[in-house]
Amino acid sequence: MPPAAALKSRRRAAAFVALTKPRIIELLLVTTVPTMVVAQRGMPRLSLVLATLVGGTLAAAGANALNMYVDRDIDRLMNRTKGRPLVTGEVSPRQAMVFAVALEVIAFVELAALVNLLSAVLALSATLFYVFVYTIWLKRSSTQNIVIGGAAGAVPVLVGWAAVTNRLDWAPLVLFAVIFAWTPPHFWALAIRYRDDYAAASVPMLPAVASLAVTARRILGYTLALWALTLAFYWVGRMGTIYLAAALVLGALFTWHAARLTRDSSPERAMKVFGYSITYVSLLFAAMAVDQLILR
Repeated sequence: MPPAAALKSRRRAAAFVALTKPRIIELLLVTTVPTMVVAQRGMPRLSLVLATLVGGTLAAAGANALNMYVDRDIDRLMNRTKGRPLVTGEVSPRQAMVFAVALEVIAFVELAALVNLLSAVLALSATLFYVFVYTIWLKRSSTQNIVIGGAAGAVPVLVGWAAVTNRLDWAPLVLFAVIFAWTPPHFWALAIRYRDDYAAASVPMLPAVASLAVTARRILGYTLALWALTLAFYWVGRMGTIYLAAALVLGALFTWHAARLTRDSSPERAMKVFGYSITYVSLLFAAMAVDQLILR
């Protein structure tokens, strides 16, 4: 293949990968494996873990591509998103739609065949909720968009639990609530940085329509709720002291970051909250897995 053609092929492949929002997928998968470890009370079969991760990755990738397809009109109005493939024309809307639907079909079949039907249905439900409830409806109409819509990002813990047990009970539902409560402070902190973008696109993300002081107080409120839920999981999930110590310390640090934001609501401080929120969820779920692998 001539160098120019090879370069064009690589750029096109990169454009399709960009449609899937790989960074978001990484964050979703961080919660899946530790949840599987807790459900198993030890390390699940490697084949089951891989099958669940592959199916979850494909489902999330398809959902993100559908999100870009729907949002291509507002993406061109925002500095943060105007370089996305559907805005630049590297991928056509029809190609993006076909790509996204194909990923969802493959994900459902893979999960149903190699994991179980419940995990496949849960993954598909997350996509439908993310696309129709969040992207099409709430994102453009309500300041509660990321609060309610964030439920889609909490489904991977249900998928991970269902993959191991083929059922749901209180423990995975509390974990679902943990991610549900974590999403608003995580995303609103980032949205403070890009509030002008959201305002330009007429997207009623909270920092774009409310004062930074109000946003900071909401972030603190959800952070306190998150801390309480992580401690509740200690009892509901029958966790050990490693998890409890991590939940206490990490939650205290998150609360400290959120409290500082109420006194200094600058974009710089908000990005520190955003950065810590990623560290927080990664370390919390890592501690969850270590707790079960060491103490069981």
